[in-house]
Amino acid sequence: MPLNDSPLFKAVGAEADALGLECYVVGGWVRDQLLNRGKGKDVDFVVVGDALAVAQNAAKALKAGKVTVFKTYGTAQFRWKEWDVEFVGARSESYHPSSRNPDVQPGTLHEDQLRRDFTINAMAYCVNSKRFGELLDPFHGREDLAAGLLRTPVEPEKTFADDPLRMLRAVRFASQLGFTIHDDTLAGMQKAASRLSILTPERISTELTKILESPQPSVGFAWMHKGQLLPHILPEVAALGGVDEVEGHLHKDNFWHTLEVVDNLSRVSNNVWHRWAALLHDIGKPPTKRYLKGTGWTFHGHEFLGGKMAKKIFRRLALPQDERMDYVVKLIQMSSRPIAVSSDLATDSAVRRLLFDAGDAIDDLMQLCEADITTKNPKRKARYLANFQHVREKLVEVEARDHLRNWQPPVDGNQLMEWFGLTPGREIGQLKNAIREAVLDGEIPNTFDDARTFAYRLAADMGLEPKIPHA
Repeated sequence: MPLNDSPLFKAVGAEADALGLECYVVGGWVRDQLLNRGKGKDVDFVVVGDALAVAQNAAKALKAGKVTVFKTYGTAQFRWKEWDVEFVGARSESYHPSSRNPDVQPGTLHEDQLRRDFTINAMAYCVNSKRFGELLDPFHGREDLAAGLLRTPVEPEKTFADDPLRMLRAVRFASQLGFTIHDDTLAGMQKAASRLSILTPERISTELTKILESPQPSVGFAWMHKGQLLPHILPEVAALGGVDEVEGHLHKDNFWHTLEVVDNLSRVSNNVWHRWAALLHDIGKPPTKRYLKGTGWTFHGHEFLGGKMAKKIFRRLALPQDERMDYVVKLIQMSSRPIAVSSDLATDSAVRRLLFDAGDAIDDLMQLCEADITTKNPKRKARYLANFQHVREKLVEVEARDHLRNWQPPVDGNQLMEWFGLTPGREIGQLKNAIREAVLDGEIPNTFDDARTFAYRLAADMGLEPKIPHA
């Protein structure tokens, strides 16, 4: 029995008994124990009565130290050894249409279970001594666990209308656990999808990021698509869906292609921002899609536009406005660059520029490009992968010779001003840009001496007199 794994449950049960109160372990800890998913140390207790008193007494009995009380929510928390323990009184809830914050009233255990999001999270283990370890499962959550099924304890549309975050939680659980969403529950999501508008951006982005962190993120985004949620939270990704045809020329459905790319990348990268880049890498295609007779489908400039759109998404969803956003934008805007240097005709200059522009993100960029190969033709896929391997080899060769990753100019502006007696201005900018271009074009090696010689030669052409003669 899972409750025998720790003295925590016996201690809490004894304190509840002393106060004459019913006490139960509820929610995610129960679910995960029944699924044999690791050994979770976050545990929630529901007390039918004074939860704060049970928390205070249990903390004393366990010598757990300070109890943190949140009076607004009627909860109490403490940490004991490696356990994070929370107590709340059993309650019933009612909701106002404009808010997901409920009006709360004391209630029975059954009323508390009714307010839970899914049957698999509505099970409870009793910790009172006379009924210790008894499982209360009024909505057949254990059967749903065995069947890998997500259902709501009450009518789905009401569950989701009350708290629309539950729709995103359903998708996340489906993605993390590999579960199926029950048909009635899915229909309730479709009817209540517009309620997502009352959620804060932070709530939405937290769930989206957790879905992207799951082993196979496509599962979650496919359920979002089926539940008609995407247009309300990521319309740019929803717009990727559909197959266009002009004069018999079809273009693939970029939505399902994108999900395949995300899964491909997730097999080789646990970096969630890398996965965000994969999710958003094609969002510039719908607004740039054109069909040109004799040419076919074109998407000119979609990478640049996609990067700008990604910035707007990060702002709208309150995602980080820092180097993580810059990293995602860079990968999107460079996502087609390696293709241009994948042929034998690609010059060393093109490889240098790719390495210079990508910097430390070059390896992640190459992984994204390889994940973007979703063709089902094995010969074509092998050819594409071989081309990218050719790019990787060129990158290693150029980096070993020219040291361009996170490139710093071999001479800086202060040195140029000292050599030629200049102040900051147009001439210094011209000299610095010319040195950079000469290095990237392979005109000079990426060394101080070569850059200095080049700078003096260029300065002479510009009519600049050196203040310090070049030795």
